[in-house]
Amino acid sequence: MRYTGVTSRGIITPIFKQGDNLVSMIADSVIEAAKNENFSIQDKDIIGVTEAVLARTQGNYATCEQIAADIRSKFGGKDLGIVFPILSRNRFLLLLKAIAMSCEKLYVQLSYPADEVGNSLITLDDLDESKVDPYTDSFNEVEFRKLFKNTAHIFTKVDYIEVYKSTGKHVEIIFSNNPAYILNYTKNVLNCDIHSRKRTQKILRKAGAEKVYRLDEILTSSVQGSGYNEEYGLLGSNNATGDSVKLFPRDAQAFVEQLQKRMSDLTGKHVEVMVYGDGCFKDPVGGIWEFADPVVSPGFTSGLLGTPHELKMKYFADNEFASLSGEDLISAMKERIKAKDNDNTESMGSLGTTPRRITDLLGSLCDLTSGSGDRGTPVVLIQGYFNDFAS
Repeated sequence: MRYTGVTSRGIITPIFKQGDNLVSMIADSVIEAAKNENFSIQDKDIIGVTEAVLARTQGNYATCEQIAADIRSKFGGKDLGIVFPILSRNRFLLLLKAIAMSCEKLYVQLSYPADEVGNSLITLDDLDESKVDPYTDSFNEVEFRKLFKNTAHIFTKVDYIEVYKSTGKHVEIIFSNNPAYILNYTKNVLNCDIHSRKRTQKILRKAGAEKVYRLDEILTSSVQGSGYNEEYGLLGSNNATGDSVKLFPRDAQAFVEQLQKRMSDLTGKHVEVMVYGDGCFKDPVGGIWEFADPVVSPGFTSGLLGTPHELKMKYFADNEFASLSGEDLISAMKERIKAKDNDNTESMGSLGTTPRRITDLLGSLCDLTSGSGDRGTPVVLIQGYFNDFAS
């Protein structure tokens, strides 16, 4: 008889460096943890590995000059505009520095009242009081500051307008939620949004932009010896040093399959493996959506495909089984779970079991378990995830 359901453990590992054999080191860390913490590896366990350690062991880095060289080769090095960058020193400031290095004049178009992932430039209350229509109204910096006096970030108190302007005297900040507004200043545009990037690029092209690239089209191959990512380019990168960024990892699918095989060879168990980045959850206080990566998981084994298939136990307890109690209720509930249809998305008994992808759900669990600071657990072991009350 089971007494617990899903468990999520952060696995303490060595500090990984470029060139390390990540597959062997993670497998050894998980097995040693199980041995010393008195638990066993089971079939259908899930190992989550943060994208950062995969990228670091790959040496997937790029300097500002390498990034600037690629952008310069695509746009020509004269005037350039960027639209919808997120407000983040970790995620975007070094990219902006590199972009500014690539051209003679740079126009930076910020969205308002917040960026794509919820970092606020101004409050909704200030927006309401201003009588500004964010769907139609656009501004230069002087006009914007006349309307909005306080543009400090709600958590960090950083004024991103000033921070982004500091990347060069040739940098000019403008404000609009219409991507085509940038074309009043330049026809060369790098659209820097993440999840809406393809739509933005389409709008810009239809509006008359001459050259339009997305962040995932920069550094898709090595430039001057840089790292690269064929699929995501600069998306998913973050600050590494004062002059370089760590890119999103390459070859994540090959890595998870190798680690799955290694665990099978060492334990005889068939585990699932995924690489995870941002957890895709929203902060209820600041309103920030924790999803600055292009995907939650760039690589995962086949057993993690799909969405959960669940019933709402409390619905049946309150309705179909309302007259039952004790062992009769438990038995009836287990039988109902065993008999559930393959597709219950329209069933009253499944309301509230939002069918998010398994990898997106697991990414949130892994990200919250491992943290992003000093826990020292870049690997997460999840057990019992595929069990239900009837298992």
